[in-house]
Amino acid sequence: MKIFLTGLIVLAGITASAQTQQDSTRRLNEVTIRPYFSNQSLIRSTGAIGLIDSTTLDRQLGNSFVSALNTVAGVRMEERSPGSYRLSIRGSLLRSPFGIRNIKIYLDDFPLTDAGGNSYLNALDVASASQIQILKGPQSSIYGANSGGVVLIQPQGSNAITNNNSIALKLEGGSFGSFHQNAVLQHQAEKYSLNITQAYQRSDGYRDHSGMERKYFQALQKWDYTKNASLKTLLFYSDLHYNTPGGLTAEQYLQNPSSSRPAAGQTKSAIDQNAGIYSKTIYGGISNNWIINSHFKHVISVFSSYTDFKNPFITNYEKRKEFTLGLRSYLEYARSSSDVDWKFNIGLESMKTGTDFDNYDNNFGQPGAVQASDKLNANSNFAFAHLGIDISQKLLIELSASANLYGYNYRSIAPIAISKKTNKFDVQFMPRIALSYLVDDQFSLRSSVSKGYSPPSLSEVRASNNVINIDLQPEYGWNYEAGVRYEGLNKRLFVDVTGFYYNLKKAIVRRTILINEKEADYFVNAGGTKQWGLESSLAFWIIPTNENNFIRGLQLRNSYTLSHFKFDKYIDKANDFSGNNLTGVPKVTVINSTDVRLPKGFYLFLQHNYTSSIPLNDANTVYAKKYHLVQAKVGKKNLRIGKTLFEVYAGADNLLNEKYSLGNDLNALGGRYFNAAATRNFYGGLTICL
Repeated sequence: MKIFLTGLIVLAGITASAQTQQDSTRRLNEVTIRPYFSNQSLIRSTGAIGLIDSTTLDRQLGNSFVSALNTVAGVRMEERSPGSYRLSIRGSLLRSPFGIRNIKIYLDDFPLTDAGGNSYLNALDVASASQIQILKGPQSSIYGANSGGVVLIQPQGSNAITNNNSIALKLEGGSFGSFHQNAVLQHQAEKYSLNITQAYQRSDGYRDHSGMERKYFQALQKWDYTKNASLKTLLFYSDLHYNTPGGLTAEQYLQNPSSSRPAAGQTKSAIDQNAGIYSKTIYGGISNNWIINSHFKHVISVFSSYTDFKNPFITNYEKRKEFTLGLRSYLEYARSSSDVDWKFNIGLESMKTGTDFDNYDNNFGQPGAVQASDKLNANSNFAFAHLGIDISQKLLIELSASANLYGYNYRSIAPIAISKKTNKFDVQFMPRIALSYLVDDQFSLRSSVSKGYSPPSLSEVRASNNVINIDLQPEYGWNYEAGVRYEGLNKRLFVDVTGFYYNLKKAIVRRTILINEKEADYFVNAGGTKQWGLESSLAFWIIPTNENNFIRGLQLRNSYTLSHFKFDKYIDKANDFSGNNLTGVPKVTVINSTDVRLPKGFYLFLQHNYTSSIPLNDANTVYAKKYHLVQAKVGKKNLRIGKTLFEVYAGADNLLNEKYSLGNDLNALGGRYFNAAATRNFYGGLTICL
């Protein structure tokens, strides 16, 4: 397979050199993004940004965000079993035994991350997204508390075409009982648009006790109710269930990687306890955009969500009910002159999340006697300001800052009643200073300095040891970065290189203990990290899109991540881990892909992922082995029966049949580090457009 990939690239190069002069001078469209309030070209952006467009999403596996997000340098997404996401940007997963923390996620104008610090990304179906932007490094200046970065998801229907009405249905099935169906209805009139997305997904999973099922519905409406004002509403409902097979020891992983966690001593097995997640979420938001005049604009969004969460775990049965209510608003002032354009934004974001934590004995998947019951309310508030100065369309300067106020109150009901108490953190000032300089139309330089801040989530304050840890403090740090971008050969070649240094203090890390011979988690502030990194991305249209040649388009992509991340002043009891490699972070990751477009709508997509070895504990005594993943997809578009368009496709993942763990349990008790990923598997599908 490696020889085949190399041969294909060489063949592409030979074919490219034989193309006509017209093809070699074809100019491609400029890539635009919207990271900070307004659209800008990617080459002029002041930050390190990864962009996943609809084409990239279409080429990747359609049943998970993992493969698509991992194409972005500096990003690592894991899935221990179908539906069980973990995500990090330029960092480690030490804070995330499951779920997503220290990253802020927005769905259109609305925060998906709640005030308690949790982000239910796995509630979303892949079909719900049309584009994803990833802002790497701390973005606390205008996006609130985060020490890792920000993910901006554009839902289906965000970029509807005027007067377009369509219905699309997609069916996909594959190995290990996987099935994914989604339907998208788009209605677009002159002043009103409606997009409805419905999806259903299920899988038996590769491992024992790793099945999942999700039902999903999403609606996005836009209404231009006056010439200078518009209203937008977003609603989604998700009903997700997945089993959690549990981690395996090295011996169990080698003997039978598809097995689930067995019983040990007095601890029952994952199957006996019916370990899994049951999560139902409903989310709604409404946003009003008012262009007051040629200089002023005002945007206000209100949003709310409710999650009913159940987690029968091996040692207990947890129930959570979470309710969030919030508001985000900003005022914009813009002015232009012959030499300088400048824009000033000032606003605030405020939200509150109330969570009821109830833990019971787990009697073979059913709740038993109460172990603990607590109520926590998190309050997240920040005010922000952002100034952008564009001088002669060459020098772009961005100055932004936020004042963050975070706190929570709590009271215990069982086993011992404790009256309501409050824990507030000091106000944190989060600045960001950034600039980019366009040397010429093809080449730009950029640099930035920003401060990151991430308070503990409610699930860290009140972890599975059922103790409210009021001593847990926020983590914070300064990030310094510089980069270059090059966009040449009539925009056929794009290169982006970034170097950074992030010094994180009071890092929040997970610990595990035994309580009455039962495993439990808790979190502590343990020293910090020194993170030196290099990221690069390359996209090259060797043969630009055309209508005349045998190869109608050929693009190569590459992303490279070098992570030299070390613990700093990191002591656990009597062990000094200072200078060790940061747990859970591969030193090198390389992603290469080839996208070939052929006559009559045929296409071929190939991707190779190399991930180096990964330290699994803080002592660096156990590592997960390096691995190579190869995936392929072939298909044909533009099949037609009457006025109905069809696309058929087939694909394969892990073609080399690598044995690897995608979602390691870090610092696991008893050495249960490994969650085996699927072996070689196949899928096929059909898309119908009306």
